[in-house]
Amino acid sequence: MVRHIVMFKLKEFASPDEKQAKMREIKNALESLAGPINILRSIRVDFNINPSETWDLILTTELDTLNDVRTYAEHPEHVAVSKNLIAPVKADRACVDYEVWN
Repeated sequence: MVRHIVMFKLKEFASPDEKQAKMREIKNALESLAGPINILRSIRVDFNINPSETWDLILTTELDTLNDVRTYAEHPEHVAVSKNLIAPVKADRACVDYEVWN
């Protein structure tokens, strides 16, 4: 199994409430991909609670293979969320993919 983790730093917002609303919108959109993208074993979005750290959101997905990660990344519904919802507010992104050994 492959764990695909992506961290996002968001741009500045007019208010903390506006930022939280956008983060919830992103979380809901990404987590809703579990239905249409059936190769996802799991998908979860969490919020960083430590304001002294760089990253705002962390996406954790589990898939069977690295090829499935690429398929997920290229899926039209994932691309739509990335392009229309995340890209306009993204300041930075970091990613790691690793094999989970049981």
